Amino acid sequence: MSDTAVAALDLAGFDLRALPAGFHDDPYRWYAALRSQSPVRWMPDGSLLLTRWAECEAVYRDAKLFSSDKRVEFGPKFGSGPLFQHHTTSLVFNDPPLHTRVRRLIAGALTARATDALQPALVAWVDHLLDDMAAKAGRGEAVDLIEDFASAIPIEVIGNLLRIPPAERGPLRAWSLAILGALEPQLDAAQLAAGHQAVTEFSDYLRGLVAQRRAQPGDPATDVLTRLIQGEPAASPSADAQRLTEQELLQNCIFILNAGHETTTNLIANGLLTLLQWPAQKSLLLAQPDLIRPAVEEFLRFEPSNQLSNRISTDVSTLGGEAVPAGTRITLCIGAANRDPAVLAHPDALDISRQPNRHLAFGFGVHQCVGMTLARLEGRVAIGRFLQRHPNYALAGTAQRGGRVRFRGYLRAPLQGL
Repeated sequence: MSDTAVAALDLAGFDLRALPAGFHDDPYRWYAALRSQSPVRWMPDGSLLLTRWAECEAVYRDAKLFSSDKRVEFGPKFGSGPLFQHHTTSLVFNDPPLHTRVRRLIAGALTARATDALQPALVAWVDHLLDDMAAKAGRGEAVDLIEDFASAIPIEVIGNLLRIPPAERGPLRAWSLAILGALEPQLDAAQLAAGHQAVTEFSDYLRGLVAQRRAQPGDPATDVLTRLIQGEPAASPSADAQRLTEQELLQNCIFILNAGHETTTNLIANGLLTLLQWPAQKSLLLAQPDLIRPAVEEFLRFEPSNQLSNRISTDVSTLGGEAVPAGTRITLCIGAANRDPAVLAHPDALDISRQPNRHLAFGFGVHQCVGMTLARLEGRVAIGRFLQRHPNYALAGTAQRGGRVRFRGYLRAPLQGL
């Protein structure tokens, strides 16, 4: 976007809780304006919005000064119901020691070796979905990139990690969308009620699954649920194992679904649909399939699945020359920081061979996404195999955005040319 066009945007009333018309179609022009005119900006609700790389990275680096604990923020937003219980107990919205303990348990089942072991089954599942899509197209039936492909991949992977029986995975996507939808800056009553109901229903389901796994444990090296149930091994023969409480166990199982489902769905769909907008880059990736690794990094940078992150200051500080009181709620705009021209050249251009490629799509520091190796694998396999199988794919209509500011993706994307 030109400097003139950026300068022409009126930021006077900009508010994450009341977004301007057309924002969801192209938030990046607004991010560019904020970065250049008001990179450390107070929102009407008293929170602070950061859009430059430097300030976002500084906040990520200092987990003590900028806390991830959301009890103060989420109390007024959710009340004391299921959403509050979930989002204040899960890994992502907690500080040490709970964050450290749960992260270590999950990371132990998502090592590079364990992730590599998932690849054969992932490849087989992706090929199965591609076969089904081709068969539907051959019968003249509508094919949708999200429903028939992108969303089905992480559900299968996470279902396998938690050993959820395939016949019982039907509600997982709807539960995840409702729970994560409640993290939007502004909620209506229907979204709030749907989020509470999803946490309740998912928790009820998990209690039964946990009871079954306690009776018949799996291999803790590969079964995340068994690993969470058993906890950390005792430090000595006379010590007790470090186990999660029942509430911590249930809520972090929900977190694993949420963290790996919508973001990976968005990575796959955003990548494939962005290539349609950049046909020269699509042709390059088809001609050089080995570029899939840097291509996935570029999709993560260019159209990050998760656009916003949040912290709260625990003491007085300074960000970008702005005094920040203790207790300030801070929003880090990943989507804006990833296109900061101070960090990389031509940030608004898609370049699948970009090296180096710094981005904050997985966060940074102690809260960097614990499942990022798995997400990258899913992105490489899904996008790479889709392109090789269906190089002439195109939209068969208008792709429908999800209509959210935090999680950027699509609800529907009808395809043709399969």
